[in-house]
Amino acid sequence: MRFGRAAGPNRSTGRRVTPRGWRHRILAVGAAALALPIAAGVAAPTVAMAAPAHSPVLRAPAGGFEDLMVPSVMGPIKVQVQWAARGGNAALYLLDGLRARDDRNAWSFETNALQQFGNDNISLIMPVGGQSSFYTDWYAPSNTNGQKTTYKWETFLTKELPAFLEGYGVSRTNNAIAGLSMGGSAALALAAYHRDQFKQASSFSGYLNISAPGMREAIRIAMLDAGRFNVDSMAAPWSPAWLRMDPFVFAPQLKGLPMYISAASGLPGQFDRPNSAVGAFNTSNAMALEALSLVNTRAFQARLATLKIPAQFDFPAQGTHSWKYWEGELFKARNGILDATGGW
Repeated sequence: MRFGRAAGPNRSTGRRVTPRGWRHRILAVGAAALALPIAAGVAAPTVAMAAPAHSPVLRAPAGGFEDLMVPSVMGPIKVQVQWAARGGNAALYLLDGLRARDDRNAWSFETNALQQFGNDNISLIMPVGGQSSFYTDWYAPSNTNGQKTTYKWETFLTKELPAFLEGYGVSRTNNAIAGLSMGGSAALALAAYHRDQFKQASSFSGYLNISAPGMREAIRIAMLDAGRFNVDSMAAPWSPAWLRMDPFVFAPQLKGLPMYISAASGLPGQFDRPNSAVGAFNTSNAMALEALSLVNTRAFQARLATLKIPAQFDFPAQGTHSWKYWEGELFKARNGILDATGGW
């Protein structure tokens, strides 16, 4: 759940959306968490013509980058793809954060993910959109921002998209999934409930104990700030749908799944630039959000230990809720992803 690092215009609408009261409440939650246990972007390659919105009939050439328009119950969804270097059937789904844009998946330009896997025999699958969605199936459209279509992201990512990609030679069953913040929590949820599809899952700065005291309201504030989405349209409090989203609750279903899970301390590191008023705000916001993620992730680590479920954890001594740190964590997870899928 990338709660949003900076004040400033919404990248999709151009409007400035930073209600002061919400910002202060999030920072307060993160600051309290920090008192507990204490990524230069690259441009995407030239994009190929979008595929037609029907089942493809030909496998794309080995390697290369392409935009696909994939049909769904939500309407056509743009999916950016870097094809496996040698035409292999493995895939890594990369999920965005809370402020997911409508034009590009941020993994494609905020990080060097394309280069990291450029010579590997695994396709990068980067869905576009889904701001504040948690990549789950909502029960109604958000009633606080005039949303017309009910989010059905789990259906898209586990049924519609795999069926479409199968026409390009991408396996329905030889996949890994990774995400940051909102996408980190969702990556574990999708892997837990669709073990036939995903062989490995990674969460970077995820919120892995969302039923903990204060977490629902923190998420409510963040979703209002990121597109004015209403958390109550996603799942009612303490409902089966809400508990189903909580990694702390569904943890037993992760047994036997290779996992890479990380959260940093929230203390500024080499990629933070708090030397101006804007930089100082961005850094303080990113510190609070990462500290909250750290507390959630530590609790989740203890939960897995109690269940005797192994996972690879990483807790860097420095780092905030920022893309360059997630770029580094993806690189640390890379070997496990390739081992699980045979994508070398």
